Parts: sequence; structure tokens; C-alpha cells
Amino acid sequence: MYVYTEYDQKLLDERVAQYRDQTRRYFAGELKEEEYLPLRLQNGLYVQRHAPMLRVAVPYGLLRSDQVRMLASIAQRYDKGYAHVSTRQNFQFNWPALEVVPDILADLASVQMHAIQTSGNCIRNVTTDQFAGVIRDEIEDPRPYAELIRQWSTFHPEFAYLPRKFKIAITGSADEDRAAVRFHDIGLEMVKNDQGEVGFKVLVGGGLGRTPIIAEEVVPFLPKQHIISYLEAILRVYNRYGRRDNKYKARIKILVKALGVEAFRDKVEQEWNHLKESRLQVPEQEFERLKGFFIDPEYADLVDQEDLLAQQSESSPGFSHWLNTNCTAHKKPGYMAVTLSLKPTAVAPGDVTTEQLNAIADLSDKYSFSLVRSTHDQNVVLADVQQDKLFDLWQELKANGFATANIGKLTDMICCPGGDFCALANAKSIPVAEQIQRRFDDLDYLYDLGDIELNISGCMNACGHHHIGNIGILGVDKKGKEFYQVSLGGNSGREAAIGKILGPSFDEAEIADVIDKVIGVYVEKRLEGESFLGTVQRLGIDPFKEKVYA
Repeated sequence: MYVYTEYDQKLLDERVAQYRDQTRRYFAGELKEEEYLPLRLQNGLYVQRHAPMLRVAVPYGLLRSDQVRMLASIAQRYDKGYAHVSTRQNFQFNWPALEVVPDILADLASVQMHAIQTSGNCIRNVTTDQFAGVIRDEIEDPRPYAELIRQWSTFHPEFAYLPRKFKIAITGSADEDRAAVRFHDIGLEMVKNDQGEVGFKVLVGGGLGRTPIIAEEVVPFLPKQHIISYLEAILRVYNRYGRRDNKYKARIKILVKALGVEAFRDKVEQEWNHLKESRLQVPEQEFERLKGFFIDPEYADLVDQEDLLAQQSESSPGFSHWLNTNCTAHKKPGYMAVTLSLKPTAVAPGDVTTEQLNAIADLSDKYSFSLVRSTHDQNVVLADVQQDKLFDLWQELKANGFATANIGKLTDMICCPGGDFCALANAKSIPVAEQIQRRFDDLDYLYDLGDIELNISGCMNACGHHHIGNIGILGVDKKGKEFYQVSLGGNSGREAAIGKILGPSFDEAEIADVIDKVIGVYVEKRLEGESFLGTVQRLGIDPFKEKVYA
């Protein structure tokens, strides 16, 4: 992973000192509330329904074990003993006191972490595939490019006050999109041209929220040396023409839709003509320098352990299920990437306690080269586990609450904090998640159903990505009461789709029954081997609607 230079650390320490003084001045009455607001937002601090919330940046979801231990320490000393993994691969603390946040930022800086640009109208944390660098279907590891974009965008003076927040995602996979790039302001897909050169397909104008839109392709192949100059051109066009009079129409997706992709592309190309031959063109040696931070760890010379894993699976059905659902094939023989489920029943999806964070750090030291990854679906990954140690790891995961064998299944849901925390939410999300977890707690049944993505948001801001869940649940307000709207058919991958709303919303007490009926239609009408999403695409939503509203 990227290693801070002396310059990086100095910049970070100076930022902490600056914010400490700003906070002192605020409590001394020298800064008004409206003056302090943008300053705290620039340092990742929101004020939520009950308390401040601090969002900590985790660039492209990669952490060292000492950084995980620092998160555990902060949760213990300054919060209520837990943290939350967000859908942008960041960590959040929901209960820090306003006056101690400078101390938290100083602690984070001591392990090369921060909360810069995790809020506000700026370029946010760059996200990527949680299996970047280890998955077999990769064209190239996208993390060096994500790091390049992070360095370019951090403290960029021209893009500190954009019309609205701005999110970039990048994937290096040739087969699957595990980073939802079609639902970002800019999505970058690594591709090869006919000469075998690596570049980027550039997608612009995707997003969720009140107006869910699938990104438009702007460039089918952009040579990699032009990636920064082209991003700069896109941001300049957005900064100039994006709406600032209405925050609900300020995202770049609205601009692309209003102009049309052709006119938008023309404006970007005009701007790019002034930039593409400038010093923003990235030399090959800079790519090589960044790649040097993402070299493979010292893998052992191993072979795949099919016989051993088969024997262990036969003797332990629980291990067999976990191996099939939570373990992903690795590019290196004898290794697997392991997803630790943060979705056991009766736990808010994505929440992880101080004790569990310390356990994750210890497990990464023991099994995975002291590196940890957070995922956009609110889990954690140990990316480099030897196959002959999987059984031992599984036993330790069980002891720490991470071994729920449900990755990709119905109860591996994405869920925002909802009305329990967020002042913007119309309804609670966490109780609905638990209601569904308890209804579908039979793992054998979940395995029969196959992969189903269920996403829950407490409001139209769509932090829980409900629009792109195979099943989406949205909290809505009806005359001061909490209700929930259900949609079907969303897809965050290459065949991107926005779910279609079933019909009128439901009371909270009805949600598990509604999902049960939806699943019942799938079980009754699916073809052999057909996924839930495939059935919805084939049948449309009418059969599900008829059953639910009968």
C-alpha cells in the first residue's frame, strides 16, 4: 500500500493543528456556527440526529493492521465501543464529542490516516474492487491509479467547492464490476485496445439519490497517460456549468442529462485540448513509482489444496458452506481471499466493535500479511490467506463473530444507519434489516435461493444503494409515520439497472412478509439454475406485484 513521505506527514500534521485551532476558536465564541460548519465538514465531521459523526477516509479500502488497531482504540476511548463500515469503504464513528475530534484526528495522523474530503462538495474517497490486485480476472491492478487520483484530488484548490459532492470509482476487472462504476460521478473501467495497451473506458454522470441515473460512456478508450488531464477537464466543465442554485439538481448527472452526452463530451474535449499535452500528462515512470507501493507480498511457493479442502469440507458442513460463500479464488496458487461477514443476525450491517477490530488486526497479522480491506458492501476482507490455513482461520472467525456464511446471500445486505442516527432519514433502516435477518435465518434456505442483493436506505439520498439492489427497500415518510417502498431488478454490475418500484409502500411490520412473498414467487417460477435477478428480468415485476398486493 502507499507509504507516506515526510511531506505527506507534515501536510497531515499541519491540517490537524489547523483544525484544532479552528475548534478552539469555535468554543471560545470567535467563530460563528455558520463559519465553523464548512471547516468541520472539510474534516469529515457531520452533526447527526443525536451526536456528531466522524467519517474516516480509507483510500480504496486498504488498511494496515496498526491502522485497524487505531480505529479500535478510537472507538474505545472516544466513541461507544464500535465503528461502522460505510458503502464508500470508509469507517465512521457515530458518537464522538465535538471537542475531542481534534484529538481523534491527531491519533489518526499518527498512523497516516485522516478524515479529509470525506464530506463537503469536493472529490471524495476513491473506491475500487475489494479484491484488487489478487483477483484472477484483472486486466491490471487498479490501486496505483486510484492512488494517483487520490494524490491529484487531495487539496485540489480548484475543486474544493464544487456544485456538489463528487465520487470516483475504478475497476480493473475484465469480467465483473465489483465497484459499481456505472453509478458514480465518474466511473473508470480498465480496458485494452487492439494493440494490447492499457487504458480506461470513461463513464460520467452516474449516481443514485433522488434521481438515479446510469453513467454514460464518454470515452471508450483513454490512454492511461491522459487520465489526470481528462479528469481535470471533466471537473472543470462540471465546476463551470453545474447548477449551484438547487442542491437537488447540482450533481454532474443532472448536467450530463440536461446537455446530453454528446454536448457534454464536446465541452470536455474542448477543455481537454488545453490540457492533454500539459504537465498533467502522466509519465510512465510515475506509474511505475506508484506500482512500487502495490507489489505482491512474499507469497509462499504453493499449489492449490483441493484434496485438503475437500476432506475438511466433508468432515465439517459448516466449513464447507463458509468456504463456498466467503472465500474467493486468488491469482496465486495455494491462496484465497476471505470475506469476513459483518452481517450476523441482530447486528447492524457494517458495525464492528472495538474487540472485533482488534481481532481483525490480529488475524491479518497471523494470516494475511498484516493487511485488511474494507468493502463497499460493508464487510471486511483478508485478501491473502493460505488455503492450508483456512480451516484454522474459520475457527477463529467463528469465535469472533465473523464466520456467518452468507456473503452474497439475502442477509448480506447493505444498510445505511437510517433514522437511528441520520438527521436526513425518513425512516429507520436497522430494525428492518434485523426483521429480515430473523425471517431468513435458515442458511440452507439462503443457499437454495442463491445470490440476492438486498439494499436498504432510510431516505432518498440512497446511502444504502436501494436503487441498485436486486431487492431495494426505501424508507419514506407518510404524514409523520415511517413506511417502506420496495423495488425489484436493480443491478450494480456491468448489466447496470435501476430497480422498479412494486407499488404503494408498506408499514414496517409488513416488510418481512413482503420480502417472503417476493421470494416465494421466485421459488415458484424460477427456471433451473436461474438467479433471482434473472427471474425478475425474465418475468418483469407484475407477478411479484400481484402476489404482494393480493
